[in-house]
Amino acid sequence: MAVARRSILSRVARALKSALDPGVLLHPLRLMHYYGYTHVAQRRLLHLGKDVRLAPNVSFANGERIALGDQVQVGARCSLWAGKTTSWIRVGDRTTFGPEVFVTAADYGLAAGTRITDQAMIERDITIGTDCWIGSRAILTAGISIGDGAVIGAGSVVTRDVPAGAIAVGVPARVVRMRG
Repeated sequence: MAVARRSILSRVARALKSALDPGVLLHPLRLMHYYGYTHVAQRRLLHLGKDVRLAPNVSFANGERIALGDQVQVGARCSLWAGKTTSWIRVGDRTTFGPEVFVTAADYGLAAGTRITDQAMIERDITIGTDCWIGSRAILTAGISIGDGAVIGAGSVVTRDVPAGAIAVGVPARVVRMRG
């Protein structure tokens, strides 16, 4: 009986200590700051088709130049970064992105003698067809096009166009066979 009473008192003390923790008390301020994150504020700028499914922690940059077709699914911790001024990311209907896919439509310049981040970005559109599957942790670089029904293997780095119906894998990604 005495042991049970001490256990209950111990639980109550831990609960009070947790509720009065400064981190818990400051959490509402963190939530207000949360709105500015790339997965919250940018989301309202996107061009979204019907029934698009986005993981809650997807990161977008320049969302006004990202278009996702009907029934697109974007997995956890994916990043879709359109260019700052001109380049678009366009994704066809029913395309699925696995977790942690990174898509960027812009690169920094590489001229010697100038800081890379001080150079103008080189922006090129990315087009992904309908019914594609982009595997986990794939990287899609600026200027590429992926044809309808293509599959990009997990961990692949796509630096060149992938034709419709192709299965591409590796670093850099290469077509290994056609679907069907």
